[in-house]
Amino acid sequence: MDVGPNIVRPISELDEIDLKLLTLLRADSRATNLALAEAVGLAPSTCLARVKSLRASGVIERFTIDVDPAALGRPLQALVAVRLSGGARNMMGTFGDELRALPEVSQFFVLGGIDDFLIHITARDTAHVRKFVLDHLSSNPAVAGTETSLIFEHARGLASS
Repeated sequence: MDVGPNIVRPISELDEIDLKLLTLLRADSRATNLALAEAVGLAPSTCLARVKSLRASGVIERFTIDVDPAALGRPLQALVAVRLSGGARNMMGTFGDELRALPEVSQFFVLGGIDDFLIHITARDTAHVRKFVLDHLSSNPAVAGTETSLIFEHARGLASS
């Protein structure tokens, strides 16, 4: 079956070995092919073909690293929920592009429901969080409201580790 790079295979097409490879790669995306092959009981060439197939089919989108925000001088993390004004819904793409350019933004989510965006930011301290919200969100005419929550602890689940 020829699967293009932007077509994600449905989970029903993934077998136990694929799922095990994904679990191992989530835990350590730098695991060697040999270590992966041994862990799932495959020949290294077969294992490499499996991982390449998972990448080509879009199941594996990218390999990333986690950086400790405290090591960058931003030990405080917060989630900021943003509601855009009703007339600004057509600006969601532009707003997202603006968020991508801000160094405090770790990631953001476009939502359905009351809020339009949920922004994960890192900051030096609460004054930095306040300044970020005032300078980049509250002062934006497209923003109708924000709600900020400080993050005390962050843990990843299996699906996103």
